[in-house]
Amino acid sequence: MTTLTCEPLAGLIERLYTLADAATSPALDNLPREERERLMHSKTDYLEFYGLLKDLWLPVSRDTGKLLYLLARNAKARSIVEFGTSFGLSTLHLAAALRDNGGGVLIGSEFEASKVAMAREHMLEAGVGDLVQIRQGDALVTLARDLPESIDLLLLDGAKALYGEVLGLVEPHLKPGALVVADNTDYCPEYLAHVRAPQNGYLSVPFADDIELSMRLG
Repeated sequence: MTTLTCEPLAGLIERLYTLADAATSPALDNLPREERERLMHSKTDYLEFYGLLKDLWLPVSRDTGKLLYLLARNAKARSIVEFGTSFGLSTLHLAAALRDNGGGVLIGSEFEASKVAMAREHMLEAGVGDLVQIRQGDALVTLARDLPESIDLLLLDGAKALYGEVLGLVEPHLKPGALVVADNTDYCPEYLAHVRAPQNGYLSVPFADDIELSMRLG
């Protein structure tokens, strides 16, 4: 048995996915498709766009959550950075891996205050609050300082247009062999071009429908 498959975490995760599936966003529903696409790809208006999504959970899929746990466990990760915490479902999977690896730290970033508050409550309820620091604010600010010297895994699941910029902030701390998992990469052509170019120091492959799995080379 693992932290992920035992209580209280297993039941909490299932309950949170049920809530996530039922969540709606009238603000997003009323947004014209063209404007939605523009905001999704904008490097300047992303705070406005994700503010409209404050009621949506935007979680990784159940399978992706399990994948994150498997990758973090296999990497024996002790230091993890997450861009885009939302209500904390991906965070719970990664924190479970840290617990089963013997401890460590997960630094998350989320700009929506209400989501930060709820995510922190979820960490406490799951019994992993001691492993998780969620930094409130724009990740281009909150992840630009005070990162672990050596990072084992980076999850990119926030504003898609910023994947490259966030990777640039964290990259100096990625140890050789560190994993970078990017979700919803069909919105990130610039990011994909970067991690797939051998001269940039990554070995990278598409995984499942829209996940890119990359490894930092030595």
